[in-house]
Amino acid sequence: MPTATQRFVAENEARLLDELKQFLRIPSISTLPEHNQDVARAAEFCAEHLRLAGLENVEVIATSRHPLVYADWLHAPGKPTLLCYGHFDVQPPDPLELWHSPPFEPTIRDGSIYARGAADDKGQMYVHIKAIEALRAVNGTLPLNVKFLIEGEEEVGGVSVTEYVAKNPAKLKADVALISDTAMYAPGLPTIETGLRGLIYMELEATGPLRDLHSGIYGGAAPNAVFGLIELLAKVKNAHGQIQVPGIYDEVAPPAAEEKQSWAGLPFDEQEFLKNEVGSSQLTGEPGYSVFERTWARPTFEVHGIAGGFTGAGSKTVIPAKALAKCSFRLVPNQNPDKVVAAFRKFIAEHTPAGIQTELKVLGQSPGLLVNPDHPAIRVAAQALTDIFGQKTVYTRSGGSIPIVGDFAEHLHIPSILMGFGLPDDGLHSPNEKYSIDNFYKGIMAVAHFMELYGKNPL
Repeated sequence: MPTATQRFVAENEARLLDELKQFLRIPSISTLPEHNQDVARAAEFCAEHLRLAGLENVEVIATSRHPLVYADWLHAPGKPTLLCYGHFDVQPPDPLELWHSPPFEPTIRDGSIYARGAADDKGQMYVHIKAIEALRAVNGTLPLNVKFLIEGEEEVGGVSVTEYVAKNPAKLKADVALISDTAMYAPGLPTIETGLRGLIYMELEATGPLRDLHSGIYGGAAPNAVFGLIELLAKVKNAHGQIQVPGIYDEVAPPAAEEKQSWAGLPFDEQEFLKNEVGSSQLTGEPGYSVFERTWARPTFEVHGIAGGFTGAGSKTVIPAKALAKCSFRLVPNQNPDKVVAAFRKFIAEHTPAGIQTELKVLGQSPGLLVNPDHPAIRVAAQALTDIFGQKTVYTRSGGSIPIVGDFAEHLHIPSILMGFGLPDDGLHSPNEKYSIDNFYKGIMAVAHFMELYGKNPL
């Protein structure tokens, strides 16, 4: 028998989907200054719909870059307080020619809505707001206290929200945080993630000669910044994917035997993963570790892009004076970001090729972390997901990073429930990003059900 909130969602499906489409049409690309007003529009959209859902003290908070949105409802004395987090900024849609439909004109195909930000994170974050609306519509009240903190800089490092959390622990005081910015392990299989890798994002610049030089006149004598940078980067990992920075693995703790056993029971086909998700000729990485261990429980180093020299049409035979690489480390729990950066700086100093000068800039960093799956709120969340999706909730880790989880742990001393409704093939940060419409509706039901259960049984 459907609950009242489930019936509310079923009766309002068309309106709920139309509202999501309105939200997705806003090109709130936080990394591009020409879209600053769009990011601000997305903040106002969130504020308006928080008010419509019955939240109070709604604020659009100006920061040095993009706004934050805060709201609360605190009329459940003796009940726990839930802090809901999400973000309304999105990645650039490039390359546009690979989209099958315009990235900011939501399009329905095969049961999914296609648009930039559909799964990351507008569609998932909006679930929280609509769960509040559903509960208030059917009950006239909420079963627990709620606070919202929604940001517009997650895709560019989240500096403003980090500063805000650090300065406002009393205002944001809560018992637990709820974040829907992750994925279910498989369609129909409810999932709670209990571990995240941390991230150190960097720029590594190499400088060779004073200016670009003629390769015929100076080739063989002048250092080449692009080649020097490539030579340096190639030393960071060996052919087996093992990071060569001394000390990088010192603090890496292996997953517990019970956790590895649980992962072994997940439905997983390595060849299907290779073909349908990775799309390459073979998988790579450290030998002796499973795919789950390599992506969830081992540190990695990646190069995201290299710029330098001449790449235009035709030919121009220069020895480049400068080259730049965007690169990152993914860290696992127990690794200290500061120690890793210090070790990497030392490695760079010792391995920079002759004639090349290097400079490392750290653009952002956050540690990896684990959440205790036995926390009462996480057990309640797992039950709520099981009830709505009809399958037992599984626990996984994520190879990705959500820095706010660490901020909540450090400054508010609360755990975060990572209750995601995306799917592995949703194409986050890629062309043709999508979000299951069924998961959108069931997500609203699951979050509302969790709030009901947690309000009744906080312990």
